[in-house]
Amino acid sequence: MKKITLVFGLLFSLFIISCEGPEGPPGFDGFDGQDGQDGVNILGSVIEIEGTFAPENDYSILYDFPQTVEVFESDVVLVYILFGQTEDGNGDPVDIWRLLPQTRILNQGLLQYNFDHTFLDVSIFLESDFDLGTLQAGDTDDQVFRIAIIPADFSSGKLDQSNISSVMSSLGITEKDVQKIMLD
Repeated sequence: MKKITLVFGLLFSLFIISCEGPEGPPGFDGFDGQDGQDGVNILGSVIEIEGTFAPENDYSILYDFPQTVEVFESDVVLVYILFGQTEDGNGDPVDIWRLLPQTRILNQGLLQYNFDHTFLDVSIFLESDFDLGTLQAGDTDDQVFRIAIIPADFSSGKLDQSNISSVMSSLGITEKDVQKIMLD
């Protein structure tokens, strides 16, 4: 008998809870406020630059961010060097990108590709324990770099910053979206 009473009690409770009462009085529409300024769409970007390290530029490449790219002090800026190419299963070339800093062991000693940045520019430079004037053209001429600007919100979490493909995928950037710039 207790079970039947319990079942009827539950069904009655569900019936009462599911019922709707009469609709209340209509509310008043609020006053329209003043339109605000449009917000900034905070998106990451990837820029590819090509330049040459030479004694005239102190073995450094300076890239000023264009006004079309807004970089905040809290953003993360990463630089990758095109380190080589390989082939995929179809024989098509695949770029090999490495996150800076990158150290190479040469006959002359240690060579490091490094960078620093502000919210205005990126400076990519060579450091070594030997005379940079002894470097071969392959280490200095027509070097290709990708600069990834990652909004601070994206940089927290489990973003694999060492992998440029992962960074681009997280930012929703494809190869065709990468702006390519040749520096003098």
